[in-house]
Amino acid sequence: MNDAAGAGEGRQTPEADWLRVPPSAPGMRIALYGGSFNPAHRAHLAVAETALKRLGVDRVWWMVTPGNPLKTHDGLAPLAKRVAAAKALAHDPRIVVTAFEAARHYTYTADTVAFLKARRPGVRFVFLMGADNLAGLHRWERWRFIAGLLPIAFVDRPGATFAPLSARAAIALARWRVPEAEAASLPDRRPPAWVFLHGPRDPISSTALRGAASR
Repeated sequence: MNDAAGAGEGRQTPEADWLRVPPSAPGMRIALYGGSFNPAHRAHLAVAETALKRLGVDRVWWMVTPGNPLKTHDGLAPLAKRVAAAKALAHDPRIVVTAFEAARHYTYTADTVAFLKARRPGVRFVFLMGADNLAGLHRWERWRFIAGLLPIAFVDRPGATFAPLSARAAIALARWRVPEAEAASLPDRRPPAWVFLHGPRDPISSTALRGAASR
């Protein structure tokens, strides 16, 4: 049921804990929520909570990544600091903060999901992201491969309600869109399958928080 990421094996420290792949069991429904989270904030938490409520998943793995390959790493806080900030927000025990991708030196989401699908074949994974990511999904490394490997849920974000739905990836995947009323069925669907979830939107952003902190 359990395995450990290469770095940190055999050391019983808090750091080793978040470098390991979190535990799971066959049949579990788990949403994978990845990003640099620089820093994590309440709008990120709202996305995770939406997945628990609307998708009916058992866990959300809040995956703090080493850094987004499509963005500059200038001003990127140390990984341990970003993990700590996410953990400070995630009080629900069903939200598990992890940075196992760093231990395995994964840069691209495609590598992460391929690894998890192979290592945990009995788990029903869903990829989770804010709706603003839908607009640029076509620029992700092997994005079609990702969409064909596991269902995806996009959660509404301020300024990202309509434009992403006319983006290149949304158009390419249009025929596999799941009605929002059927969102709870997403983890059980064969990919490609995706849903756009509406809900309370918080205008806070990591960019704004970094700007405020620098003043």
